[in-house]
Amino acid sequence: MSKKKIAFVTDSTVYLTEELRAHPDVYVVPIVVISEGKEYEDGVNLSSEELYNMIRNQKEVPKTSQPNVGKFIELYEKLKKDYDEAIAIHVSSKLSGTISSSTTAKEQAGFHVEAVDSFSLSYAITELLYKGLALVEEDKDAKEIASELQEKAKTSRNLILLGSLDQLYKGGRMSGAQFLLGNLLKIKPILSIKPNGELDVFEKVRSEKKATSKIIAQLKQSSEENKVSHVGIMHGNELEKAKELEKRIKEEIPGVNTLIGELSSSLAVHAGEGTLAIFWNLEG
Repeated sequence: MSKKKIAFVTDSTVYLTEELRAHPDVYVVPIVVISEGKEYEDGVNLSSEELYNMIRNQKEVPKTSQPNVGKFIELYEKLKKDYDEAIAIHVSSKLSGTISSSTTAKEQAGFHVEAVDSFSLSYAITELLYKGLALVEEDKDAKEIASELQEKAKTSRNLILLGSLDQLYKGGRMSGAQFLLGNLLKIKPILSIKPNGELDVFEKVRSEKKATSKIIAQLKQSSEENKVSHVGIMHGNELEKAKELEKRIKEEIPGVNTLIGELSSSLAVHAGEGTLAIFWNLEG
């Protein structure tokens, strides 16, 4: 029996390495960013630099919207001409309805697509894509691969240090009093997407220095309790801070492999400029 040809579909919350960007079997459906009544497609006609300029200079905070069903139908109609089946790996269903649009579209397109909820975003999806592509080489079908990826997604961990409270306040997720008090006390909230895919406050720390040390300590503890071999360091226009964080992580956890990348525009809308985030998997 000949090996089935499998496509991988994801959304633009993912961090794409150059290797994944060039891979012929990886397809990305962009999240929509809305600013002052105009719609932009993340990574297509909106760069992160352009988004940060919008955030800095416009009174109305940009918003995001999941890709509509039609975008996915269009892609799946195209893919079924060249592929036997597909695996769709998407941002946590607790954070976006993207996976719902993808699932509705596959039914309308009449194409076999196995959906995987990453329970996360960004580099967590990157890791799942690499794992999925490796499993294809083991001659497994889409159903088997998706099942393994869904189990791997449960082992993903992350910590997110917001650059400032401005985006939360502008976006209506924080009251004026909370914003004022947080700024006066120099509160640096550390967020985390829980294993079930929900966003939660991990801890509120006074000063960025203490917050960064807390993140490294938590990662080190995780690596001592479970094997951690790869850490993704994502940033919102803060490359130098990301490099400094990488240096400290390597000092604390010798031998760990690290990768630095930028948060996509659709994530930067919510996290804001200056954000740092780390992602890793529990492996033992």
